[in-house]
Amino acid sequence: MAIAETGVRVVRWSGGQHPTMSSITRLMQHEGLRPYMWVNMPNHRYGVRSHGYDKVLFVIDGTLEIMLPDSNQLIRLRAGDRVDIKAGVRHGTIVGTGGAKCVEAAARK
Repeated sequence: MAIAETGVRVVRWSGGQHPTMSSITRLMQHEGLRPYMWVNMPNHRYGVRSHGYDKVLFVIDGTLEIMLPDSNQLIRLRAGDRVDIKAGVRHGTIVGTGGAKCVEAAARK
């Protein structure tokens, strides 16, 4: 699902197996990314912000909601889902009720 006018692209997990940290990290490294992992407790919220770089994020476990206030959209991500957020796009994040483990990286241009 591409949300072109917002600078956000979502790729839903279609693999037969549950995504693993090592498989997602290998995929990101193959794309030239330098991923790092973060974990948050249930219902943690990150306020609306933007970055000066393109962001690539995979959910390994749990769920996230990405809020896009400028387009009034909410994107729900599950294990294995990927979101690419262009530099400058305002977004906020809400961690799901079961917490979340994610891998993300700054994309180089």
